[in-house]
Amino acid sequence: MSNSSNHGEGYLNNQSFNLNVNNKKDYLITKRLIDILGASIGIIFLGLLFIVIAILIKIEDPKGTVFFSQKRVGLNGKEFRMYKFRSMVSNAEERLAELLKYNEVSGAMFKMKDDPRITKVGKFIRKTSIDELPQLFNVLKGEMSLVGPRPPLPREVALYSDYDKLRLLVTPGCTGLWQVSGRNSIGFEEMVELDIEYIKKSSILLDFNILLKTIMVLFGSKDAY
Repeated sequence: MSNSSNHGEGYLNNQSFNLNVNNKKDYLITKRLIDILGASIGIIFLGLLFIVIAILIKIEDPKGTVFFSQKRVGLNGKEFRMYKFRSMVSNAEERLAELLKYNEVSGAMFKMKDDPRITKVGKFIRKTSIDELPQLFNVLKGEMSLVGPRPPLPREVALYSDYDKLRLLVTPGCTGLWQVSGRNSIGFEEMVELDIEYIKKSSILLDFNILLKTIMVLFGSKDAY
C-alpha cells in the first residue's frame, strides 16, 4: 500500500491500493478521548433504559439471555466479542442456515426484513437501534469507536476481496456513513465504498457530523431491521 500507514498492512495480501489512513497522533488521541467520554455519558444516562429493555426481553423469553455477544472482526482483522441486546429467539444462530436463501442484501452480508427469528421486543429495539446500545461497552474497551465501519462477521470476511479488507484498516464503529446513508437499503459494495470514503476523509469534524446525523435518523428509521 503506497502512501498509507503501516497500520494493517500485514493483514492485507494485496499492497497495490493507494489509501491514506489518518494515523496522526493528535487525531487518534482526540478520537479516543471522545469515545471514552461519549460512551461513559451514554451508559450513565441510558442506565434506566438498559434496565427496562432487559426486563422486557426476559418477560418475553425467560429462557434466553438479555445480552447477545457475537464474534466480529475489528481493526486489522483482530476478532472480538461485540455486545447487543438480544433481539432474536435463543436458537437464532442454529436457524440461520435455513434462512440464507432469503437474504435481501447483496454481497457478504445477511439481512432479512421479516426474519422469523426476531422477537416482538426485538422488532422494536431493532427499529429504534436500541439493540446496539451495549456496544458502548465495546467502545470503552477500545474494541470499537463511536464512529467507523461496522464490524463484520468472520464468515463475511472469509468472502472479502483484498479491496473489501481495506475497511478493516480502522477501528470499527457503532455508527458510520453506511448507517446515515441508507443502512440496509444499501448493498454490500456500496457499503464498502462508503467505508473507504470515510477512511479517506476521516477527521473529528466528520465524526461529529456522522454522530449528529445518526441522532436524527436513530428512532424509527425505515431502513433499520
